[in-house]
Amino acid sequence: MDVITTHTNADFDCLGAMVAAARLYPGALIAFPGSQEKAVRDFLAVRPEYLPGVVRAKDIDLDAITRLIVVDCQQSERIGRFAGLLGRPGLEIHIYDHHPITEQSIRPTGGLIRPCGSSSTILGGLLMEQAVELTPEEATLIMLGIHEDTGRLLFVSTTRDDYRVAAWLMERGARVNVVAEALSQELSSQQMGLLKRLLTTLKTTTINGINISIAHATSDQYVGDIAALAHLMRDMENLDTLFVVVAMEGRIYLVARSRILEVNVGEILRRFHGGGHATAASAVVRDQTLHQVLQRLEEQLRVEVSPRFCAGDIMSAPVKTMPGDVTIAAARDLLTRYNCNAMPVIAAGRMIGIISRKIVEKALYHDLGDAPATDFMHTEFMRAAPTTPIADIQEYMVEGNRRFVPVFKGEELAGAVTRTDLLRHMYGGRRGEPGALYDVGALGFSPKNRSIAGLLGKRLPTDAGKLLHDLGTVGDELGLAVYAIGGFVRDLLLGVANLDIDVTVEGDGIFFAEQFAARHGCRVRSHRTFSTAVVIFPDGAKIDVASTRLEYYESPGVLPTVERSSLRHDLYRRDFTINTLAVCLNGPSFGRLTDYFGGQQDLQERLVRVLHNLSFVEDPTRVFRAIRFEQRLGFHIAPHTENLIRSAVRMNVLNRVGGLRLLNELIQILREKEPVGAIVRMAGFGLLPFVHPSLKLLPEIRRVVEETGRVLAWFRLLYLPDACEQWQVYFLALGDRLTNDEFHDACRRLAVPGRISTKVFSHRRQALGTLDAIQRRLRRNPEVRNSEIYDWFHGLPLEMLLYLAARANREEVRRFVSQYVSRLRQVRCSLDGDGLAALGLAPSPRFRTIMDRLLVARLDGEVVNDEQERALALLLIASDGGAGVAKTHH
Repeated sequence: MDVITTHTNADFDCLGAMVAAARLYPGALIAFPGSQEKAVRDFLAVRPEYLPGVVRAKDIDLDAITRLIVVDCQQSERIGRFAGLLGRPGLEIHIYDHHPITEQSIRPTGGLIRPCGSSSTILGGLLMEQAVELTPEEATLIMLGIHEDTGRLLFVSTTRDDYRVAAWLMERGARVNVVAEALSQELSSQQMGLLKRLLTTLKTTTINGINISIAHATSDQYVGDIAALAHLMRDMENLDTLFVVVAMEGRIYLVARSRILEVNVGEILRRFHGGGHATAASAVVRDQTLHQVLQRLEEQLRVEVSPRFCAGDIMSAPVKTMPGDVTIAAARDLLTRYNCNAMPVIAAGRMIGIISRKIVEKALYHDLGDAPATDFMHTEFMRAAPTTPIADIQEYMVEGNRRFVPVFKGEELAGAVTRTDLLRHMYGGRRGEPGALYDVGALGFSPKNRSIAGLLGKRLPTDAGKLLHDLGTVGDELGLAVYAIGGFVRDLLLGVANLDIDVTVEGDGIFFAEQFAARHGCRVRSHRTFSTAVVIFPDGAKIDVASTRLEYYESPGVLPTVERSSLRHDLYRRDFTINTLAVCLNGPSFGRLTDYFGGQQDLQERLVRVLHNLSFVEDPTRVFRAIRFEQRLGFHIAPHTENLIRSAVRMNVLNRVGGLRLLNELIQILREKEPVGAIVRMAGFGLLPFVHPSLKLLPEIRRVVEETGRVLAWFRLLYLPDACEQWQVYFLALGDRLTNDEFHDACRRLAVPGRISTKVFSHRRQALGTLDAIQRRLRRNPEVRNSEIYDWFHGLPLEMLLYLAARANREEVRRFVSQYVSRLRQVRCSLDGDGLAALGLAPSPRFRTIMDRLLVARLDGEVVNDEQERALALLLIASDGGAGVAKTHH
């Protein structure tokens, strides 16, 4: 196994060199030995599509490494746990570095060490010489490494090779704008002083619903490159639109940056006789004071920036309501069920008031649980329309200390704007994308939206990309918002192949599925209870379609009740933040990624994190899914999420889960490519006793489980046509030390289907008895004929045979199983009953006797072709019946 690594606290040159090395060493694992510099972490957090496939160093089996490739480093103390490999006989060490060799340097067996501007240059040069084609992302990362270590090719250490490789990377599609944004320039002392003054005066004002940031300062001396300061401030404060106004030497300098279409800074600064384009512009004003320019700028902004948002842009729909006849106690239950802080009250189809959680709690404090909620609801409320300006709603909420505004289309309640929605829009919204959450409380993350349309085009096959566009087109025609969600989006960002596309629709998902199928010649299988459908294509491919919905749990561990709701509620009901990402498929917004709950950041930090503290109580099976995702993706469960799992285990909530649900989660874990780590984690969390109280991961059981992985790997390399249920083999291994009765109880607890239970349980008893018999037989005589091996194993399912191979302590037994699985069980006689009849044998019990004898002869090599078999058959027919000869027993 090849592993590529670098030094701890890795910088961009390390990252670029590792990416280049991965092209020189196909199949090698990339692993950071420690942390990365903040600039690298920030870059990958903003641009996760650039993240190479990285494996955690602690998850790598050091004993399996045969070649270690180290870039940008020669010191053993800087490569973390990989330093323990140095000096191991037979280990290859390849080093690629631009630093001088010292006495403390690691002695390599290969690689290239020579002076130049960066290690990325060395490896990039090798790729150039070998004419290796790169993706634009790979070229950009290597270019980043070169620019960082050469000071944008200006340091005195820069060589001709740095320029030559950089030029080649440009031809491969390296994105210099990405490089420029990632590498912050060093500031002079004058610039630093001016930056501090600007940050002190920085103020963000909402003008017509859009956040505009303005900073101003005065300097006694001229300070150059104010544009760099504006760029830095915009990125530091994550501002949508920024105007920097500085008075210096009798002039006023304006620099503006905009990230949103609604604010064209080039057009605005043209009013100040400046110039530029929509996203960047500048101007110089003479003969005016700083105060005059700031006043004029504000006036110009109020003219140029038109209103952008109305209630319909940020409202949530549909709105959860309660009937007018509920009691205070029932109102509390409804507010809790739907996780709302306020809810409209409806009577005779008309909204008559609003009941808030605060009022309900106070009423309950005064023992008024049986009182009608209508006695205490707010009956005076603002009636907003979808076109109501957000500024009006803001004024109503602030001045009246209100938290909920209903939105009506005529007399119909169409949506609601809550205080949380308004605050999120004002301070956390992005580029005007609607998506307010209807009363899911103050969640810790603001929605983050960015386009990944380019990533979809790059990482998906053409037909898959076309399918996404087709889904969005149908959504546009029907007026429905359509999203790809869940694991498909997660794996897309991780660079993991996954074409299992799940689609959710804000509206009637079944209607959408039916309309899509009619347009594209597909079939639809609907499940109206859950508002879901499966679209089945002519080639058998499928996509799942669902309506956006919410879930609530009547009690811990039971299946949830499902109701129609908004996209945000739909994502909030999911298990982990990394599965809450949604990509819009509609034409105008195709590729827009919506992240309400910090899923992108958790992908970057490789964390599995639940959305709320009751997650495992409401659905205990999420415990198993957390472990499965952690092990499959090479992530780790977040510390707080681990604590919640342990709390759920202590509360015994898993005992409330039905056996079949538990079995399904266990099967999915045991079907993973490498489930051993997950089994160890289950044992560590104390989950195995929920399958059976006697189930423990003892050292001997762990040996059998680990050996099962090796046996299954061997079986896959045989490329036999037989289908093997891997999970059954691991399940047998896990229950290896259970008695027959205990194993049967475990099957019953998991509600293992009768067909499988009978197969596994009955054959387990037979297989373990066979294993004991083989052990006794070998003690008597180690010489074993093929026909004996066939007799031992014939009739046992393939899963049981592989379990026996893993369980056996003696190499001979594993060899016997190997012989039977790979060769002996395929042995057949050329003659059958009709053949024997043709040779003159009348129908009688002798048919079976002779057929058994012929099979023994075939197995033991007494006959090796059809002619010899026929001759033996004639001899047996002519004898006294062939009785008494050795035969198989099965």
